[in-house]
Amino acid sequence: MAGKTLHDVRADAFNYVWDNSIAPVVEIEPGDDVELHVRDASDEQITADSGTDAVAALDFSHVNPVSGPVFMKGAKPGDTLAVEILELRPRDWGWTAIIPGFGLLADEFPDPWLRISKVEEDARRVAFAEGITLPFEPFPGTIGVALPEPGAHSVVPPSAWGGNMDIKHLRVGTTLFLPVGVEGALFSVGDTHAAMGDGEVCGTAVEAPMDIAVRLSVRRDTTLAAPQYHLAAGDLARTEAGPHHVTTGVGPDLMEAARGATRAMIEHLGSRHGLDREEAYALCSVACDLKIHEVVDVPNWVVGMFLPETVLEGRS
Repeated sequence: MAGKTLHDVRADAFNYVWDNSIAPVVEIEPGDDVELHVRDASDEQITADSGTDAVAALDFSHVNPVSGPVFMKGAKPGDTLAVEILELRPRDWGWTAIIPGFGLLADEFPDPWLRISKVEEDARRVAFAEGITLPFEPFPGTIGVALPEPGAHSVVPPSAWGGNMDIKHLRVGTTLFLPVGVEGALFSVGDTHAAMGDGEVCGTAVEAPMDIAVRLSVRRDTTLAAPQYHLAAGDLARTEAGPHHVTTGVGPDLMEAARGATRAMIEHLGSRHGLDREEAYALCSVACDLKIHEVVDVPNWVVGMFLPETVLEGRS
């Protein structure tokens, strides 16, 4: 069922910060649909023809642009904004990079690296490398509402108001619930991905510009302290079918355990599948899921990294 009205947000309506003083580009009624045209996370500094030099030259004041903001009539602080994700339409390519100083293992990967992938929307796949094919599972990495605190706030870290959360389950059919901090909510979205593993460990996914359609409504029956979301029935089973190889990290610090699981997966991909370290690290970011196994058996915690082996079926 379509929303009451479809609003098309112009392509040049985007910003690099959260700021509740930014004028909305459109005002909508609860239940309306909105289509936004999202630029890639590099803001077109990396193109389909780019080489590694483009990664080294990135201007970080122009990354993660968010499209919007959208003013929801009647939304007030304390309300909840419901965001139903309806559709994501990509271009035919995306990029994954290792950016110096960024990522879970930044100290171990000091040099820039870049991979341009072919996004095949009709076939529901992403050609990442020779013999390595990822499922096309698009979602917005950055999605949220304006913070109540005045001034410009970086888009890079997530917050209680959403932002750069990189939750790969925010796919078509998912409804995201965001606390409203300012009148009108001032909703924006950006950083669309064609594929990503939970954790996004190298710092990037398959970054791809897309058009995204969402339906926005207001709920007053609940007040949230942080975002929540609801998945459609069968969504997890659909994307987690097939065999997996799992590495683990064990230790008294969850971040170190996550690093240990990632290092072990990089080693597995190298020794078992012949990937070099940079490509293996990037594949961990775009395909492998980090999961917490336990946080109760003091003094050590266990983190696992799950590799869906189907992505490597094309390798000899």
